[in-house]
Parts: sequence; structure tokens; C-alpha cells
Amino acid sequence: MRVKCVLCNKIQEIDRDSVKGKRLRNHPLVTYMCEECNDRIRDKTEKRREEGTLKLPTFQIKKDEW
Repeated sequence: MRVKCVLCNKIQEIDRDSVKGKRLRNHPLVTYMCEECNDRIRDKTEKRREEGTLKLPTFQIKKDEW
């Protein structure tokens, strides 16, 4: 099965019966990201987390009077 990375547009071949292959076939909204891009994003996220510059979204929960 030929897949294309959403970030670098590199085309790779993966096994059609692998977990990633089945997920891509059965769920059309799931996208593929190559290992190099995945490692790069993970490393940058860990670095930002260590520096303290990673801002996670905060959700405010409204308390209901009931």
C-alpha cells in the first residue's frame, strides 16, 4: 500500500495488513506521517515541555446551579 506523508509529501510503501494500513483503509480521516516527521515533532515537543514553553489548552468548566 502506497502512502504519502502529510508533512513532507514523501511516498512510502507500508504493509496493507499492518495496523497502520488497516487504520488508513478503514478510517478515511486518519492521515499518515512518516517516522522522520513523527520523531522530529516528538523531539521538539519534549524540548518545549522541558523548557516550560509548551502551552496546553485550558478549558473552563461552568458550574451548573442545579
